[in-house]
Amino acid sequence: MPTVSNGKISSRKKIVIGVCAMKRKATSKPMREIMAKIVEYYADWLEYIVFPEEVILNEPVEKWPLCDCLISFHATDFPLHKAIEYERLRRPYVINDLHRQYDLLDRRKVFRALARAGIEHPRHGVLIRDQNGKVEGELIEHNDHIEVNGMVFNKPFVEKPLSAEDHNVYIYYPSSVGGGSQRLFRKINNRSSWYSPVSTVRREGSFIYEDFIPADGTDVKVYAVGPYYAHAEARKAPGLDGKVERDSHGKEVRYPVILSSKEKTIARKVVIAFGQTVCGFDLLRANGKSYVCDVNGFSFVKTSTKYYEDTAKILGNTILRRLASSMSIPWQIPYQDDDPPLVSTPSGKMMELRCVLAVIRHGDRTPKQKMKVVVTDKRFFDLFRKYDGFKKNEIKMKRPTQLMEVLELAREILHEQQVNIPCSLFCVLCIAWEGGSPILFCLWRVFLFFSYENDVSAGFVDALPQ
Repeated sequence: MPTVSNGKISSRKKIVIGVCAMKRKATSKPMREIMAKIVEYYADWLEYIVFPEEVILNEPVEKWPLCDCLISFHATDFPLHKAIEYERLRRPYVINDLHRQYDLLDRRKVFRALARAGIEHPRHGVLIRDQNGKVEGELIEHNDHIEVNGMVFNKPFVEKPLSAEDHNVYIYYPSSVGGGSQRLFRKINNRSSWYSPVSTVRREGSFIYEDFIPADGTDVKVYAVGPYYAHAEARKAPGLDGKVERDSHGKEVRYPVILSSKEKTIARKVVIAFGQTVCGFDLLRANGKSYVCDVNGFSFVKTSTKYYEDTAKILGNTILRRLASSMSIPWQIPYQDDDPPLVSTPSGKMMELRCVLAVIRHGDRTPKQKMKVVVTDKRFFDLFRKYDGFKKNEIKMKRPTQLMEVLELAREILHEQQVNIPCSLFCVLCIAWEGGSPILFCLWRVFLFFSYENDVSAGFVDALPQ
């Protein structure tokens, strides 16, 4: 890992990425993996440094290391205001908007931003209490519902602290299922929540009250990198039974999730709405819709090599596209994985693959069971004329009355002629057999008999399956 220098960067041949975050975040496995791959993929253009935690906490921003691109994000005890001062002083290219990170700390502001962006989120009401106990808003509590500023929330409903840093979220149950509440908290060993018989809401602090959205016991975690990339995983909802499912390595069990096109659009909107290139948020799927219930800001997938590789490429390209030309760094924009490849032909021309079209149709359907029979009797031509067959060169007879008419005609001719009806190419009668009704089966037997001439006796028809 490159060393930190408090002096001015002497060489401008490479773009310096500065990681400014608390030590536990800056040196976490996902961060180390991603930054190592950035250097691996872009060794000729990019390098990175990590701001020491003691410098971040104790030194003025004038003494912080210099960088061209800043990756900085809030965590517990992180001085976000100092990072903003550093941005004003040095003017680096910032991956995640620092000012907007204040909004992520207030669940009320998060919902406002989601509403402005047109993103589906739970219906909610807000109750504010200051340190002196003064209440902004009105709360009326009943046995199985509450009223917040005139809005009614029937149990089950969710009670969240206004501060996004407070993870003590309560879910209140109706008396019809025994009442009480499920109390969620940050994972402690193998627990993420516990049940309490208390059914009354908290009376100290500021809270947001939300409709409970049933999501089949799962939460979907979405990790976006830029507006066009999103990785998603599902886990067991902490409010289900409070027990954390872990694999053989002690990691929480996650399941891969494929996002719908609407959910990918939601991810893009979240990234743009909050100005966070790297951003995580929670989705709830219910009633055919997807709701954003929480936006976490800078978040990484814990165990996914593919995600690390993709993130490194996206961030590396984003930084170089932004800074390479202004810093006179020779760099040619590479084609992304989603860019159409250029292929050389023997003539030396360049061909561009625009798209691949595939037409797929399933073959799981009942055969039409069509049969063609040559007939010569004038009465068939009269029938053909009766249904305007000469105008369209065909007739389609599907109604039971029509099929019965053909059957009676066939029986009449068969009775008159018995066997050996000569065949000539005057008319072709097509009968579509879809349902296998007794009428159609009789027609099939009669016309099959007609299709055979002298070498087939009437006994062939009698030998057919009944």
